[in-house]
Amino acid sequence: QVQLVESGGGLVQAGGSLRLSCAASGRTFSNRAMAWFRQALGQEREFVAGISWSGSTTSYGEPVKGRFTISRDAAKNTLFLQMDSLKPEDTAVYYCVVRRISYSPLIQRAEYDYWGQGTQVTVSS
Repeated sequence: QVQLVESGGGLVQAGGSLRLSCAASGRTFSNRAMAWFRQALGQEREFVAGISWSGSTTSYGEPVKGRFTISRDAAKNTLFLQMDSLKPEDTAVYYCVVRRISYSPLIQRAEYDYWGQGTQVTVSS
């Protein structure tokens, strides 16, 4: 059984920082592309950041470029999202996602096979 468990969300003031973590279990994810999506209330799911199976390539959504950094610890099956200079518009539920097929490319579409339960991030102005 694949499990993705996000943590690190919370309430922060605008300009502050948070670091999200995603612990993956059930199988090895070191050779699978992983990403973060978010969904604000009443809005569509949005790609935030992704990292290739090798870790050599990263991709970011336009709203977070230059402020967020995605990374992974393959040995610990853990994905991270460092979020700096947070803005009220970053308020959303953040989801960790993984592709099922090994060595498949990083994509920005929401066509990932495994999703975590999400963690709430709220940025106050």
